[in-house]
Amino acid sequence: MRVVSLEQAVAAPFATRHLADLGAEVIKVERTDGGDFARDYDSSIRGGLATHFAWLNRGKQSIALDLAADDGKSVLGDLLATADVFLHNLGPGAVGRLGFDADTVRQRFPRLIVAELTGYGTAGPMSRRKAYDLLVQAEAGFVSITGSRDAPAKAGIPVADIAAGTYLLEGILAALLLRQRTDAGEHIQVSLFDALVEWMGYPIYRQLYLGSPPPRVGLGHPTVTPYDAYPTGDGTAVLIGIQNDRGWSAFARQVIERPDLVDDPRTSTNIARTENRDFVDDLIAQKTRAMTAAELGARLDAAGIPNGLVNDMAAVVEHPQLTERGRWTTIGSPVGEIAAVLPPVLSSAYSPSMGPVPALGEHTDAVLESIGRDAEERRRLRHEGTVS
Repeated sequence: MRVVSLEQAVAAPFATRHLADLGAEVIKVERTDGGDFARDYDSSIRGGLATHFAWLNRGKQSIALDLAADDGKSVLGDLLATADVFLHNLGPGAVGRLGFDADTVRQRFPRLIVAELTGYGTAGPMSRRKAYDLLVQAEAGFVSITGSRDAPAKAGIPVADIAAGTYLLEGILAALLLRQRTDAGEHIQVSLFDALVEWMGYPIYRQLYLGSPPPRVGLGHPTVTPYDAYPTGDGTAVLIGIQNDRGWSAFARQVIERPDLVDDPRTSTNIARTENRDFVDDLIAQKTRAMTAAELGARLDAAGIPNGLVNDMAAVVEHPQLTERGRWTTIGSPVGEIAAVLPPVLSSAYSPSMGPVPALGEHTDAVLESIGRDAEERRRLRHEGTVS
């Protein structure tokens, strides 16, 4: 499968990186004046490579192309003639102004799957508005239910971008399956706003039917108690999650040694415990502070109570669940080999491709040659600045 992508930032590159991991030939069309601006988000990896770019762009071929030039448009058209999927996430109307809107492209190439990622959709009062992840987190209500009781907070990762990229990937894979039956392409649209609103399903239903949103409770759960991080004697917080009254009974008897709480009307049911959240949390914290994290974890495991450490990123990098299962590998990049985590899907039929992260324009000549542009034509395009 050949995928041609006019992409930048996070959402669309997230989808195409997974396609590349699955073995698709992904051609990333970048600007000649610096390429995908995610290349410059930071310079944290040795040699100046940006962390976002390394995460999202392995296994792709980069061609630097000036789409304002007629020759640049001609090159893109020839690429689409060889492609299975055309994907883009440029600003509102940008692809149409270039002459590559979905209707035009599908008339020329009926088997092509056109996948369009937008901020707020192509209709409605916000359709012309530019969108970034944090803006969508705010518009979709995500920020309003995330954070402490005193203040809202955004997610520490770009959840709107990841949600939209995931649904875009799902749509592309479904379209490829459908094309095997119909021999026809289709037009797929995903917006960041719609993707994150879909993830907001439970809070939306609560608002619809109770007339109020779930409360912000930090690391806690708005409707389940206890489900929070609790202190220990050695300073390591342990997150405890009890989903039902049977679990509470085991926890009360075996972990905190308070069997009287099993039938106490303040704590006997999840609804009662949630109504008395402060009382329950304070009571548990008094008990957990008398144990080390290891002691508490051992008691919780013995009682069959789900639990986990509140790790920082340094602990995740060294996490034994990753290292002992061989979840780390290395990939190539313009600055040499770098570490990468394997994709989450494990298959008995294939291994992920895990190709290198491309330099800007690294594959321009090879891609141009694949669409019949000879050496003289490639030199001309470079000399005129159409490609780099």
